Amino acid sequence: MPAPISTASSSAQPHANGSSNRAVLSLLTSLFFTWGFITVINNTLLPHLRSVFDLNYTQTTLIESVWFIAYFFASIPSARLIERIGYQKSMVFGLIMMAAGALLMIPAARMPSYGVTLVALFIIACGITLLQVSANPYVAVLGSPETASSRLNLVQAFNSLGATLAPLFGAYLILGRSNSGTAEAGRVLTQAEKLADAQAVQLPYLIVACVLVILALVIARFKMPSMHHGATSRVSDAEREKLSLWKHRNLVFGIPAIFIYLIAEIGVANLFINFTAQPEIGGLSHEQGAHYLFLLWGGMLIGRFVGAWAMNKTTAERVLAFCSIGAFIVMMIAALGTGSVAMWALISVGLFHSVMFPTIFTLGIKGLGPLTEEGAGLLIMAIAGGALVVVQGWLADTVGLQLSFLLTAVCELYVLFYAIWGSKATNAFPAEKAA
Repeated sequence: MPAPISTASSSAQPHANGSSNRAVLSLLTSLFFTWGFITVINNTLLPHLRSVFDLNYTQTTLIESVWFIAYFFASIPSARLIERIGYQKSMVFGLIMMAAGALLMIPAARMPSYGVTLVALFIIACGITLLQVSANPYVAVLGSPETASSRLNLVQAFNSLGATLAPLFGAYLILGRSNSGTAEAGRVLTQAEKLADAQAVQLPYLIVACVLVILALVIARFKMPSMHHGATSRVSDAEREKLSLWKHRNLVFGIPAIFIYLIAEIGVANLFINFTAQPEIGGLSHEQGAHYLFLLWGGMLIGRFVGAWAMNKTTAERVLAFCSIGAFIVMMIAALGTGSVAMWALISVGLFHSVMFPTIFTLGIKGLGPLTEEGAGLLIMAIAGGALVVVQGWLADTVGLQLSFLLTAVCELYVLFYAIWGSKATNAFPAEKAA
């Protein structure tokens, strides 16, 4: 585990300079935008790879499982790296790692190779994990503790902006330039067409790699306040041994809340295009489905701006409870309805999912004081829950794609439980000492 952060009164240092903080926050939005964009490219990549490699739903969702397994393996090493080289250098390192993975997608497409594709995506995901572990807690302490949820929802809105634009990028440069993306539902491609389709991902990932390198250079040259003197300085080993993460109910139930929520979000996003292609739902081509996916992520973008505003008017717990109820209702309609009603229900879940991750995260680390960094690392590790999207892939192969979304509906109920009871902080440190 990384070394804990100090409870000294100097913990207010990171949010002492309002104008400087706003500049840093503006820069950090580019990171949130970037990893949101790259993560959601997968939503257009998966139906593409399903056609290229003749995959069933279980094999298709296994690609995304490999992506999220990276969060499990990379979170604690990422936290240790941050302790060694600091937050800013860790962000730069994460961006370079992502660029390396994006470049590896080019030979993976040329072969083409399912295995090399998995390795490339795993490397990209490890880089994103490092960004998550560094940027989320950094934003949380870059201001008043009372507005942490609102602030993180605001920057996560730019994560959603990247996620919203990614389907258009993928639709144009991947699906729109491939035979599988423009073919009518049910058409069987020839081997030559599949080989040509595999190579369609080379240009998009080359563009992504170039952007990541440029962003890494910008971050490296930007003057960011250090969090190792004050907000995240270490306490003595003797003092640390008296403290326990497991006495904080909001963290104990927050870790599975993140884990379970990710199953819901990733399952919806990754199977959405295939869902709209079902004859009884929309009968759309993959390229057309990607444009509707744009609306789902657009809903998350709008929802996060609205959520950031709402949390200045009422408690984060109430907003989270409302959204979990709404998400449960629309997922039941998507799983049991037909035609455009089911399709628009699935699209609308983006509005309700929008506030869930940032709100659960900030409620989970609330009142942890010197344990904040360790708690944040565990919450980011819980993003590995997205790897269990393979369970929904198995359900789709077993009981049908539409009924598999009943799993998502069940996940929303746990988020409701967390909002009502699990998020209530116990043994919290005083606000002025908490990160």
